[in-house]
Amino acid sequence: MGEKTIPILPCRTLQPVLDFYTALGFEVTFQQRSPNPYAVVERGGIELQFFGTKRYEPAESMSTCYVLTEDVDGLYEAFRAGLKAVYGRIPTRGLPRIGALKDMPYGVRQFLMTDPGGNCVRVGQRTSEDLHHRPAPEETFAKALHHASLLADSKEDPAAAAKVVDRVLSLADESPTRVQLLQLLVLRADVAERLGDEETAASALARAAAVPLTPEEREAARDALLRLEDVRDRARR
Repeated sequence: MGEKTIPILPCRTLQPVLDFYTALGFEVTFQQRSPNPYAVVERGGIELQFFGTKRYEPAESMSTCYVLTEDVDGLYEAFRAGLKAVYGRIPTRGLPRIGALKDMPYGVRQFLMTDPGGNCVRVGQRTSEDLHHRPAPEETFAKALHHASLLADSKEDPAAAAKVVDRVLSLADESPTRVQLLQLLVLRADVAERLGDEETAASALARAAAVPLTPEEREAARDALLRLEDVRDRARR
């Protein structure tokens, strides 16, 4: 039982990809320029290999791999810190980028990052032995968050996500918890920013910042609060 799987991923040129992974704390353990561009990066038990090809469009890439870890929060924090130190910001749009850390409905806590070569690396930690998709929540606001998040982050349809959030926030006979309200407003600001609707993004950010939270609620909302800071940072630019 000494097997190990190592993904070999494409890129147009090696150096921007190697710079990205170096920022994340990886070490370049092998690099070949000819006859064919090839490189290996390693960090702890993670090993990724890359080959360069000029007939390649990173923005259209569908290549991906999954990294399982026992400390997804720690890796996420370390990766964000490394990117900010090297790039001067945390890239959350375009190439490269790092996405939000979230608890998924199939027993995994994960985030996605995409390198300059367009390769999507999913990094996750199992939170349950049952990896099957759970049914969507029944409660009104949890259900809205579930569907809006899928539309925004998985299906890349921010306009549809905005409609879900706007509809549920306009309900007169039901109210979200303060944590749910923060989560909905942060998501609304995020998708508004993606749609170029700066006025709505600014309004949602202001409302989110004004939601009062207890220490326990802040802990429950920690992922949304981190996403709030990312959206604020993009808005300032």
